[in-house]
Amino acid sequence: METIEAIFYIEGLSNDRKALESAMAQTVERLKSEKEAKVKDIRVEDILEDPENELMRYSGMIEARIEAPFDVMADLAIRYAPAAIEVLTTSKVELEAEKLTKILGGVSYLMSQLIDRFGALAAYPQLDELEEPKIGYSREEIESMILEDRMVLYRFVVETFSKDEETLKRDFSKALAYEGCRINKFIYKEQGTSEKTGLKYFLVATELISDVETLFQLTAKYSPVAIEVVEPEIVDITPAEIQGVLSDLAGFSYELVSRPLKAKVLEKENTSFRLMR
Repeated sequence: METIEAIFYIEGLSNDRKALESAMAQTVERLKSEKEAKVKDIRVEDILEDPENELMRYSGMIEARIEAPFDVMADLAIRYAPAAIEVLTTSKVELEAEKLTKILGGVSYLMSQLIDRFGALAAYPQLDELEEPKIGYSREEIESMILEDRMVLYRFVVETFSKDEETLKRDFSKALAYEGCRINKFIYKEQGTSEKTGLKYFLVATELISDVETLFQLTAKYSPVAIEVVEPEIVDITPAEIQGVLSDLAGFSYELVSRPLKAKVLEKENTSFRLMR
């Protein structure tokens, strides 16, 4: 597989300067020890101090120029959760459908671990205000979307909860459409009922059509139990799409791992408000 080159900007925050220095040094060593990626250059910025920030007084930045295959780069984006990524590659990446399926499986696995630990990612506005999407497309329509619009046809299986079948189909199909998917097939099967919430547990199998960025976003947000790229046989990903995919994966990971810090900041702000009131 062709390699791509990108710069990772990895941020560190702490209320203890020595702890931050140690954490950043460990991150640098981890990067250098990555067996499937080549770290071409790495720079550690001086630690900055913000006396007004009581929770995270110290901050630092690691700038790492990395060369690796696309699948490895996607893995690194999730594991290191950089605050920003700058893709330097100017050529597209071509992936066989089977290889892309494998990459998506890895994304799903890593994101499921983060979601189990820090909470769900998928969040939507009031779905009642959205129209119910079309389900089912002709072969001609699907071919047109794949050939002319560079979309991907894939099978996507998730586990979810809902109060009943009608609500499940209505709300989940609207959520998929909101993400930017066209729904070709939508099948579900009830698996049981949660003793804690009383909600019914469903296995939902869909066949979706979307651009490659939406495909990765959906995989990261829902961490499906099964996914398969059906068409086209070769998926080409442009530099702009590579930038979008890696930035999305890093952003989702950063959002999850930073939640405990955001909770502390919110708690601090609420405490200050109560005291001042």
